[in-house]
Amino acid sequence: MKSRISTLALGILAVSFAGQAALQRGLIFPKWRKDYSLVGSQGLVGGGMSPDQMLFALAGFREMIAGILWVRADSFFDSGNYDAILPVIRLVTLLDPNQIDVYATGMWHIGYNFTDEEQRSDRRYIPSALALGTEGANKNPNTYEMFFETGWMWYHKIDDDYDKAVEWFEKAHKKPDMIAARKNLLGMAYQRAGRVEDGLGIYQSLYQAAADNFAKNPKDYSAKQNRNTIENNVDTTLVRMVQRGYIAGKEGRPLTGYDVAPPFDVGFSAKATVIEPRVIRFEGTWNVLPVGTRVRVVLRDEEYTTDIDGKSVDIGRPAGLQWDHSNSVNLDPPRDRTYMQDQLFVRNRRFNRKVDMSKDPTMYPFTSENYVLEFYYNPRSAPPHIQDKFSWNGEGMTDKNFLNTEIRKGQRVVFARMKVSRDQILRRGEWQDRTPVLKTVNFKETQRSNNKDDVEVAIPSLLADEKK
Repeated sequence: MKSRISTLALGILAVSFAGQAALQRGLIFPKWRKDYSLVGSQGLVGGGMSPDQMLFALAGFREMIAGILWVRADSFFDSGNYDAILPVIRLVTLLDPNQIDVYATGMWHIGYNFTDEEQRSDRRYIPSALALGTEGANKNPNTYEMFFETGWMWYHKIDDDYDKAVEWFEKAHKKPDMIAARKNLLGMAYQRAGRVEDGLGIYQSLYQAAADNFAKNPKDYSAKQNRNTIENNVDTTLVRMVQRGYIAGKEGRPLTGYDVAPPFDVGFSAKATVIEPRVIRFEGTWNVLPVGTRVRVVLRDEEYTTDIDGKSVDIGRPAGLQWDHSNSVNLDPPRDRTYMQDQLFVRNRRFNRKVDMSKDPTMYPFTSENYVLEFYYNPRSAPPHIQDKFSWNGEGMTDKNFLNTEIRKGQRVVFARMKVSRDQILRRGEWQDRTPVLKTVNFKETQRSNNKDDVEVAIPSLLADEKK
């Protein structure tokens, strides 16, 4: 009797095993392969898995195979085989959606690790990183981690659209397991989003909690240090709100006498020279002597389109893209699109930088006919010593030619755009023997425009004669 029961149980188990394997192979795997896998030799799931690992996956040992795969991914990280990691990340999150570390590491890997020869990241991957973070947060709503990681991608990597960073940090802030040391970032994100009073409110609430904790643990040095740090944040924010004229502006009082008055003319100008195919030298002026200015430069398709709900949509916006346009995790970026972004560091009131895209044709394919070259500066991303003059919204900054109050709501930014053709970038056709040069109308050649990167920095002395 026992033998018959055992035989029957084994038969049922075998049928179940075969049924689930058939379901996985006939329905689930083809859908994953169609919607989530990458194109190419590394994109297929078999490219990173052995037959026994495939067997485990199809048999239903999801958590087990997810762990095995993630251990396998370490070897890809160590060898720098980053493309091979992408299908592993996606498969692990599908097999075990509670693998928060995989979601977080996957976001970081996708958003930061794919770079060109000069360590500029491939920003075509950012929508995929955001989609992965959003999925991770939805799959794990009871912990702060993926909400925080997604907010950090907006705050640090995209460094724009700070209301998005605020949105995600606020969600993380509400989770009971949110680490106290990370809560300060919400206050900083509020400031970058122009919500300075909300930022102060966060600091004040954190200070009260830290003070209460120190009162209960007066011998705990870390508790004391945390209280003092947050108290300093409160005091510093209050001083800046006054000195930068923020409170006066809110009350409708004139800004005369505050640090932002009168607005300082930054004197922006720019020149772009295609010195070789796919190699551009950027030169320009920025009439701000203290070190700390970074002017964003973007070169992208004039019509940066992508498929959304079966329609071709242009997701381009001034000095950026609509980064969160994707509702699904597609780890294959648009291979026929070009998007280059870099920072032009200002030294001695000028910038001079060569950007070489010739060694990375897959990252910069230049398949379209027309491109836009954009220069952008936003005081909200500036260091505090620059903001002390410009303030958060640019009240203390102006420019005779390129001040813009339209492209970022409620902000005064510097923005300039030029159009450039593929023939100019690739030095083809009429440009084969002519050097393409694009420049703003106010750019003036100087002896320092010598096609060399600036390396020396002139720092004004505090004892210098003001008349000189």
